Amino acid sequence: MSKKKFKEKKEEHHKQEIKSIRKEILSLFEDNPGRGYDFKQIARRVGLKKKALNKDLFSLLDALEEEGKIRHLPNGAFTSTKKAEVIRGKVDHVNPRFAYIITSETDGSDIYVKTRDLGSALHGDLVEVELFNRRDGDHPEGFVSRVTERSRTQFAGRVEVSKGFGFIVPDFKKIYQDFFVYPEHLKGAVTNDKVLFEVIRWGDGDKNPEARVIEILGKTGENEAEIHSIMAEFGLPFRFSPKVIAESEAISTVIAEKEISKRRDFRNILTFTIDPADAKDFDDAISYQKLANGNLEIGVHIADVTHYVRPDTALDADALDRATSVYLVDRTVPMLPEKLSNVLCSLRPKEDKLTFSAVFEMTPTGKVAREWFGRTIIHSDHRFTYEEAQEVIENGAGLYAEELLMLNGLAKKLRKERFEQGAVNFETTEVKFKLDAKGKPLEVIPKIRKDAHKLIEEFMLMANRAVATFIYKKQGGKGKKDTLPFVYRIHDFPDPDRVRDFANFARQFGHKLQTEDATISRSLNSLMDKIEGKPEQNVLQQLAVRSMAKAKYTTEPKGHFGLAFAHYTHFTSPIRRYPDMMVHRLLQHYLDDGKPVNEQLYEEKCVHSSEREKRAADAERASIKFKQVEFMSTMPDRIYPGMITGVTDFGIFVEMIETKCEGMLRLMDMKDDYYEFDERNYRVIGRRRKKIYRLGDSVSVRIKKTDIDRRLIDLTLEN
Repeated sequence: MSKKKFKEKKEEHHKQEIKSIRKEILSLFEDNPGRGYDFKQIARRVGLKKKALNKDLFSLLDALEEEGKIRHLPNGAFTSTKKAEVIRGKVDHVNPRFAYIITSETDGSDIYVKTRDLGSALHGDLVEVELFNRRDGDHPEGFVSRVTERSRTQFAGRVEVSKGFGFIVPDFKKIYQDFFVYPEHLKGAVTNDKVLFEVIRWGDGDKNPEARVIEILGKTGENEAEIHSIMAEFGLPFRFSPKVIAESEAISTVIAEKEISKRRDFRNILTFTIDPADAKDFDDAISYQKLANGNLEIGVHIADVTHYVRPDTALDADALDRATSVYLVDRTVPMLPEKLSNVLCSLRPKEDKLTFSAVFEMTPTGKVAREWFGRTIIHSDHRFTYEEAQEVIENGAGLYAEELLMLNGLAKKLRKERFEQGAVNFETTEVKFKLDAKGKPLEVIPKIRKDAHKLIEEFMLMANRAVATFIYKKQGGKGKKDTLPFVYRIHDFPDPDRVRDFANFARQFGHKLQTEDATISRSLNSLMDKIEGKPEQNVLQQLAVRSMAKAKYTTEPKGHFGLAFAHYTHFTSPIRRYPDMMVHRLLQHYLDDGKPVNEQLYEEKCVHSSEREKRAADAERASIKFKQVEFMSTMPDRIYPGMITGVTDFGIFVEMIETKCEGMLRLMDMKDDYYEFDERNYRVIGRRRKKIYRLGDSVSVRIKKTDIDRRLIDLTLEN
């Protein structure tokens, strides 16, 4: 071959190479609209290995910029001029590898985002996402182009100090990176301190976010440090602001005669409270008297919190923000300051108290003949604990025995009627801990609900239902246009697919469940009766609850599936729930013939309250899990009988029967086979031996490791 032809061939090869690189560059930018790439990233992405081609790459980028296909960014990177579709949503960082962006702006599919494409976004942040021209399975794939709102800026975590710098390992399970801390921002914290910290610079790409310590909570593993860490993890407030405390302290404890004159007076009618032995606030009381016509007058009296907490005050704004009290294993994070929750609004015995009441005239057979709602004043004659009231009921003798027995009889009639109308009977087992003075768990105690608990429950349910129905019917109740905006507690019918999955699972134990809307509640109750006392009882009850829709607050006047009530609200606990305060205000407003309120404003408060309720439940579960891990760390090394309570693609959850504590068998630790997850049938199956472990199976386990810091119990299989 001549030198000339060789040169021509080489030039042609070079042209083809440049043409191929150009095509790769265009494909890179078109597939990733909105993404910025610097020179080195572009070279790497298009597979440019020869340094000699770097000059050509610069020329190509200049040409593409002149053609208007890409543009140069101020930071030196290049990006496509093609306008990308921007979608807004919330980050759900499901594992270290990827996240989903939960959004209502697509066709129902959440957006898959690899962790490296999240930028500085963390779990819970509101973001804008731009889509790639590819999908991940059923989900569109994209990258976060902008964080529009941070869900939080403060976290809790464990400090690790090295020479010249430190890191904080966050406690929040859905954050998969550490936070860098300069020595001057450690505030004296040392390795293994639990701290509250705030982010001062957000990371991006390979850079860790930067933080500074706000407060040292204590040593990892200590009760105070761990509980404060849980509070910080879920954004629970540590204390009330000085302004809120000042407002509460300024409220007079004296009840003015003028105020009493506006109210219906129940002070001379027998009234008492029934609460847990360790309760510090009593927000409901029951009054009882026989009427001349042979009927009974039963009053459900609720602390009149809104008499003291007025709109447009720091107290009210703080109560709305908290929305609920949170009950951790060793303390309460209250919605209201102590002067209100434990003094002014607590219906303590032998004291006059202002209340908001639902009063019912009932026949001896439990039918409501007449009802009345309004503000009252009461004087509680006695404070019963549940145990004391239960003893009177069981023995038929003791203080106010006649009244308690009559109330218990009425409660049983109300309960029976509820179930006949289709209410669902879920009696899941809850636990509490016996703690020593330092918060160390000494014993796990199952909570047992007896007649005294159910007595109070039925009358509270009756009051809540009556208030909701009264408001719904006040303007006819023919449709939404004719109803007054109000705060309801609703519970939708369960999703048919989830019910069918549950029915198929129950069939494996020999139980049949009707899944049609008209029969499902009665069929569920029949199933709950049949499984009582059987090995599968606990797991089927838990799975049945999981298959149900979640109850929530809303202004929509829908029904409550679980209770079988056409209308229901929360009226009975305003000391610990802000929606009950809204209900009290609205009820009085409409009793005074007030005009319809701004429905959208109340709906926003309902959504906020539902979110805060979920936060509280998650925090309570985390505190229970911490105590379970701490308790099991002190238990002897032996075999524990257990039951499988959950199955995932990475492990099997097992509840140890004796202690009611839950741990995990990791699939990677099960060396006898390679186990695959069968999601639809709640089980894992060994690939070679076909051994099956399913929800509800009995197994024997041993404690492999307890990790208090991560609140995990690792188990090994012993059978």
